[in-house]
Amino acid sequence: MKKKVVLAYSGGLDTSFCAVYLTRELGLEVHTVIVNSGGFSAAELAAIEARAYELGSSRHEVIDVTQRFYRDCLRYLIFGNVLKNDTYPLSVSAERMFQSLALAEYARAHQADYIAHGSTGAGNDQVRFDVAFSVIAPATEIITPIRDLKLSRQAEIDFLNQHGFEMSWEKAKYSINKGIWGTSVGGVETLTSREALPESAYPSQLQRQDSERVEITFERGEPVALNGQKMEPVALIQQLNELGAAFAIGRDTHVGDTILGIKGRVGFEAPAPLILIKAHHLLEKHTLSRWQLLHKDYVANWYGTLLHEAQYLDPVMRDFEALLESSQARVSGTVFVTLQPYRFELQGVESKFDMMQSKVATYGEENNAWDGRDAQGFIKIFSNQLKIHSSFDDEN
Repeated sequence: MKKKVVLAYSGGLDTSFCAVYLTRELGLEVHTVIVNSGGFSAAELAAIEARAYELGSSRHEVIDVTQRFYRDCLRYLIFGNVLKNDTYPLSVSAERMFQSLALAEYARAHQADYIAHGSTGAGNDQVRFDVAFSVIAPATEIITPIRDLKLSRQAEIDFLNQHGFEMSWEKAKYSINKGIWGTSVGGVETLTSREALPESAYPSQLQRQDSERVEITFERGEPVALNGQKMEPVALIQQLNELGAAFAIGRDTHVGDTILGIKGRVGFEAPAPLILIKAHHLLEKHTLSRWQLLHKDYVANWYGTLLHEAQYLDPVMRDFEALLESSQARVSGTVFVTLQPYRFELQGVESKFDMMQSKVATYGEENNAWDGRDAQGFIKIFSNQLKIHSSFDDEN
């Protein structure tokens, strides 16, 4: 019997090459597995399945991890307002870890001889896949055709064409990864430092020139209602993605340090993540203490960094999650946002825990908790350290 290989499959150029190479060149029984993290429609999944069988797959599986992805990861990214380098909502970084975990669990459960992915040797995904595979399915050997053969995208296209599978460069010049937490777009312009992606490279195009005001309600940090309609967080994210995409909101280019120590650049489109993170952050500014906000910042930064660098399974991540979740006890209320072409504006919040609406004082206006003499005494003591430090200047 042929040896069995589980292939992480997306239907794109790289995994299409791997499917043909593993069957035609290595003679393996290929099981293509696509892990849906909320970015594919039923029609898209059906088309991907049909393509997998055309390429020689013996068995094709769809594993849906959307709810698990939200529960075990995305809500913590919202709690932490995580944007890598103040820009990128970790769309692919987060998604890849959960795809990797699901694939490793599948390979172990089906006693696969091999597990394969289509990553190159120059990116982060190879690390994420290999780490998860080696921890969850250590007895399964990893195969990485594109990394091992050092193939260019054109070489992959030529190989597929030679084996009777038509593939044009125009369709394959961009690598697109689609998920509930955003779609990344890499290739051509992102390989340079000065060129921007053309409008046509983004999966969603501008459809609306007007504006729309939306209300996002959070309970203990989690999004639970859109425009007053209660819904599950996953459904809310998907609906907000569609709404924001019509305005072409959420586009940007991320430049950052890769796990390998080189700089990387990628375009992305993530309307719901950016709107939710900014709206949530505004609500936190109104409902958390100053020390909660300050300490959350560095914890969230470490959480995002370690997630990006394939360290999701490290126990320290559970420690970070415990603090982030604890901080959300009073992050409840509604945030008002106006959507416009290519951008959005945060208008304000309404919350029973809004610390601006306390009866103690109104900033710059009035207070009931102290009088003028109290203020003078506080300022006098507050300035002592500076006065002591500057007193030595007079002696010099």
